[in-house]
Amino acid sequence: MMRVHLANPRGFCAGVDRAIAIVERAIELFGAPVYVRHEVVHNRCVVARLRSAGAEFVEELAQVPDDSVVIFSAHGVSHAVRTEAARRKLRVFDATCPLVTKVHMEVVRYHKRGVECILIGHARHPEVEGTLGQVSDGLFLVETLADVARIEVRDPARVAYVTQTTLSSSDTQRIVSALKRRFPALQGPRTDDICYATQNRQDAVRDLAARCAVVLVVGSANSSNSLRLREVAEQAGARAYLVDGPKDLRVEWLAGVEDVGVTAGASAPEGLVQELLYRLRGLGAEVTEMSPTAVEQIVFPMPKALRL
Repeated sequence: MMRVHLANPRGFCAGVDRAIAIVERAIELFGAPVYVRHEVVHNRCVVARLRSAGAEFVEELAQVPDDSVVIFSAHGVSHAVRTEAARRKLRVFDATCPLVTKVHMEVVRYHKRGVECILIGHARHPEVEGTLGQVSDGLFLVETLADVARIEVRDPARVAYVTQTTLSSSDTQRIVSALKRRFPALQGPRTDDICYATQNRQDAVRDLAARCAVVLVVGSANSSNSLRLREVAEQAGARAYLVDGPKDLRVEWLAGVEDVGVTAGASAPEGLVQELLYRLRGLGAEVTEMSPTAVEQIVFPMPKALRL
């Protein structure tokens, strides 16, 4: 019999819960349409559900009509976007994850002190674009170890780093170590910028991969934290696949496999996990939930203007 081991923790984090709730509450209070700059979270199912409820997703504020309600996604926005929204007097509700806001504040503080900053992250990801847009200069993006050698700063003694919140912790640490070798006086955040949920889910999937030949990660292809879960599982020795839902599952992946792991990215709803488990049970699997590797009790409050 095939055994399915269910990671714990998995799925939605506090920032995602808050972002979705902000969109839902804004539609409830102001009616449709409510405009959301960028996908509020990176999950196809969530975006489709919110769109059907009255959310309209846009990439630029120029697509938002005057006198409209607009919501900034959980990934955050640049200073220029905030300035434009204020100039046009749009009614803004900010769903930026507080842990992303923490990184923005770190960048601004370093800039005010005249310290140049290195952002470790993935180019073109909306969170990275928002962070890069917090200051006008003195901020450099590093994606790989090779990028470390190419950085040119004014003063090697006055350099700091921050990171995208959804990176692989092990990959990030390798880049930080390389940066410290090049810039021995490198400053860093007081606490790790990689968010608690990203770290907890990576720890859980690493534990999962130690006992499972195959790991299925529920998440969309544009979800950074879901992609990192697949990478972590592969690095731990499992074959890992990203699935948006049960329709993406290919039975041949499971041929001859006794132990299969299932987890979900921080933007993937639990309903999709349960649908996948239903299909696996239909294939004869027995499902067991693993003991939690971490207990999560963090809750981020709604904006005051949306509280009932």
